[in-house]
Amino acid sequence: MNKKWSAKMLTEGGILIALSILLSYIKIYQAPSGGSVTAGSMIPIMIFAIRWGLGPGIFMGATYGLVDFLLKPSFYHPIQFLLDYPIAFGFLGLAGLGYKIKKDGVKGYLTLIIGIILALSGRLISHVLSGVIFFASYAGDQNPWIYSIGYNATYMVPELIISILIISLIWKPMKRTIKSENY
Repeated sequence: MNKKWSAKMLTEGGILIALSILLSYIKIYQAPSGGSVTAGSMIPIMIFAIRWGLGPGIFMGATYGLVDFLLKPSFYHPIQFLLDYPIAFGFLGLAGLGYKIKKDGVKGYLTLIIGIILALSGRLISHVLSGVIFFASYAGDQNPWIYSIGYNATYMVPELIISILIISLIWKPMKRTIKSENY
């Protein structure tokens, strides 16, 4: 079924953005110069993308990035802002690759996990580019690429693990709900 933009979709997106914002305040680990491991703050955005598809997922992810910036601003340069907020969080919409999952079992879970990995890898790449371009001075004598990858991985890898575990656990009941809504 081709799902079009609707009041239902936008309402659900707004609610899930609000849930993501709330979860972002529950920090398990806070990195010294930005970034943190949260109680799964990206999961609601990825669930939206899985339910509604790639395009709506990217839009809601970018919107979440803008709201996150408004609530916790950190701004050094316009390109840094784009890389660290709307682009980085827009990548969460790549989890929407799971929107087309028709298979149950291992293939369904594998497609779901690949979407999550792509989503968080995209976000990681965006933050790494921002780190290399705008925060290379923090690297000292170390290669800025290695420094930025290492720094951003300290919070992105745990977020990836948390996201895979939680979404995998709720996938089966969530998929039943999605199927029952396809009328």
